[in-house]
Amino acid sequence: MDPLVSLAAACIALVGTHFALSHPLRAPLAAKIGEGAFMGLYSLVAAACMVWIVMAFRAAPPADLGRATGEVGWIISTVLTLPTLVLFLGSLSKNPALPNPDAAQIVSREPTGVFAVTRHPMMWGFALWALGHLVLWWSWRTTIVASAILILALIGARLQDHKKEVLMGRAWADWEAKTSYWPRWGRLPSAGITLWVFASAVWLLVTWLHLSAGSAPAGVWRWF
Repeated sequence: MDPLVSLAAACIALVGTHFALSHPLRAPLAAKIGEGAFMGLYSLVAAACMVWIVMAFRAAPPADLGRATGEVGWIISTVLTLPTLVLFLGSLSKNPALPNPDAAQIVSREPTGVFAVTRHPMMWGFALWALGHLVLWWSWRTTIVASAILILALIGARLQDHKKEVLMGRAWADWEAKTSYWPRWGRLPSAGITLWVFASAVWLLVTWLHLSAGSAPAGVWRWF
């Protein structure tokens, strides 16, 4: 099979199985085989799809779109990747959208940090990562994977809202009233100085490592 066709199939499998197992199939399967076994199945399917994606990605040609957007694309991508990490790292703590026994208590409070920006900071972090790679128009393999992540993030966030509305009822409805699906970008600078410093350090490290992982200098390292 052509590597790009294989990669596209792997990405469709990842997105499709994630949506199916997270939503319509979750309750019936968990009821039949148990929550623990279901989580094991979910993780196994996700891992298999990721392995397939990695193998197909490595086999596909790099930089076959001629780096069309040039330096302008790199500048936009560089600017996008720092808030990507601010949103993602900030979402790892006290996130009621994740499996969290304290979710009801969290949503009863006023949103702070990245949750004042959007109630789905992790998903929007993934979306910005995807946009930062799409704007480069670097290769078909990058475009395919980034498109899949963008769909998974933005549609997944909407589906996550629907699931939480069912599971948490009025509590989640109140959280939706206090927060926003679409990011309020003007609030991002006030996410917290500690978070911004930490995210900046991680950003510098990750973009430096990109050279060995992606065979291309990224971030500010491209110009040093």
